[in-house]
Amino acid sequence: MKRKTGRKRWNLHVGILAVVIVFVLTASTAFPGTWNGAIDKIGFGPKFNDEGFRLGLDLQGGAQLLYEADMSSIFAEDRGSALEGVRDVIERRVNAFGVGEPLVQTTVTDGHYRIIVELAGVFDIGEAIAEIGETPILEFKLPSEEIQEEATEEQQAEITVAQEIEKALSVEVLDRALAGEDFATLATEYSVNDNTKADGGYVGFVDAENYIFGSLVQQIESDKLKPGVIDGVYESDSSLHIVNYLSEQDREEVEASHILICHVDSERCDSDRSKAEAELLAREIRDEVTAENFGEVATLKSEDSSASSAGYLDWISPGMMVDSFESALYAMEDGAISEVVETEFGYHIIYRSDSRKVPEYELAHVELEWTTLSDILASAMWENTELSGKQVESAAVAFDNNTGVPYVQLNFNTEGADIFEALTAEQVGKVIGIFLDGEPISTPVVQDVIYGGKATITGSFTIEEAKLLAQRLNAGALPVPVELLSQQTVGPSLGAASLQRSINAALIGFLLVATFMILYYRLSGLLAVIALCVYATLNLALYRWLGVTITLAGIAGFILSLGMAVDANVLIFERLKEELNSGRDLPTAIDEGFRRAWTSIRDGNLTTLIAAVVLFTMSTSFIKGFALTLALGILVSMLTAIIVTRLLLHWARGLKFLRHKWLYGGSKKVDSIK
Repeated sequence: MKRKTGRKRWNLHVGILAVVIVFVLTASTAFPGTWNGAIDKIGFGPKFNDEGFRLGLDLQGGAQLLYEADMSSIFAEDRGSALEGVRDVIERRVNAFGVGEPLVQTTVTDGHYRIIVELAGVFDIGEAIAEIGETPILEFKLPSEEIQEEATEEQQAEITVAQEIEKALSVEVLDRALAGEDFATLATEYSVNDNTKADGGYVGFVDAENYIFGSLVQQIESDKLKPGVIDGVYESDSSLHIVNYLSEQDREEVEASHILICHVDSERCDSDRSKAEAELLAREIRDEVTAENFGEVATLKSEDSSASSAGYLDWISPGMMVDSFESALYAMEDGAISEVVETEFGYHIIYRSDSRKVPEYELAHVELEWTTLSDILASAMWENTELSGKQVESAAVAFDNNTGVPYVQLNFNTEGADIFEALTAEQVGKVIGIFLDGEPISTPVVQDVIYGGKATITGSFTIEEAKLLAQRLNAGALPVPVELLSQQTVGPSLGAASLQRSINAALIGFLLVATFMILYYRLSGLLAVIALCVYATLNLALYRWLGVTITLAGIAGFILSLGMAVDANVLIFERLKEELNSGRDLPTAIDEGFRRAWTSIRDGNLTTLIAAVVLFTMSTSFIKGFALTLALGILVSMLTAIIVTRLLLHWARGLKFLRHKWLYGGSKKVDSIK
């Protein structure tokens, strides 16, 4: 019997040690600043990250945005689902901020379809607007059957007025640039081209073949202009340009052909040939090929699409091909044939036939609007189809095999795949326009019916632009355009005051409850207060570990669950008093008290937990915060009341000086403990 009793006491000591460890771990997590300060004084020990709790908009402040969705092109019966689609997309983009408990809700009033967005802790409202507003509107359109070729009198008057304003602005900007104002600042302030605005209008090096600046390059060469701001407004690509000519250099271009032998491990290769077999075949071809028969051999044996043109790749500039191919090509002399070159596409034999120097010019520009008839008629020249960005399942960056130019590949969902297949079947030999934010970015001619729900967006993309476009399309394309109606920043000062009052209320409430428990239930009450301390630190640690965002409503849920934790202890101690006063010994009374109180505790907490789950699943974000903290508190309170309090009671009654029924709410002395 003594051995059994000793084992029980040992288990109790282990349990108490576990409670102490849990308390220290959770307290140091909940209050890392206090813990780290103590560690600094001691001089050794682990430290915890002190980033603070995640606070909601009502406590932390943040940005509040109001958008209105343009439903003019949506049938009335579809507007509700379209508005929900906008909400879903914006919510996905809001989540990219890492904002806890963001509020994204919709309202419909008098035909106005609006979305309210609240971002806690986001004070750069410009960044918030850019991130949300830059979700692209992707549309697939067909040419209108009735295309207006000439402007009406009203349209021409509109164009004339717009151009006069735009011309005056361009002259003003040009004068300021010629006077020596910082060109990058002017570009950032006035340019309508977002791609170059962020870089101070920097374009880079262009040559006479450039589709925007080609004629300007020819002017620079013919007039032998010197670097500096060019005196004049340059019109191109339906825009006005103020151009800063920075420098000149020669770019080496190489005329090349190649023979490709691919294998099972190569990219974009259907061959089942092994890598070793491919290398052996490539070396055999290299031994037989010469400059004279290169085109003939390429036509017969190359496994690249260029085989149909005798392996000819045209003129190649630096950066167009993969590194290993380009390194071998530029290391050769004109008229030479390379040894076998390995790339991710297989094994190449490269023929460098010629080279040339192409002058190119480094430019920066301020791009300004220039209204033309096509701008006025843009919407009338194309008709919408059923296919849009809402059917896009995924988007990824891919590269052209021959040129290395990046493009974006789209994969549609089942609905989109069916629509795209039917659309391409009707448009074989005709154009389909791909529009992004109302601007055509690709107008390909359909060569054949496209199955499988795949499409490509091509354009003058850099790799970074293509990646950004794919990223935004993956985040979700807005099904309808949205307009920002209002914006405001909610300051954190009111939230800080509210937070401090809430903390004070929680502390005062805890002290009052602790005082009552100790005075009324004596030692049992003191042990319950210790269990409540464990409850509080465990709850706060869970808020950090689970990333719970604390709002005023969430604090209310925490305080309510604290009261319910006390309620469980009250039920237990009242049962314990009854058992002690009926004459039971202390160990039996403790066990019976917990057993008889358990059903009431279970039922009360379960019903409250059900209510919390309903609130969380069917309410808005602030009520969700209340429901989440309440549910967590209920689960933790059941753990501490049933396990920690019971463990402490059994540990205390094992100490001789604490074996009095009076300490546990009873009225008689305990003579012995079994």
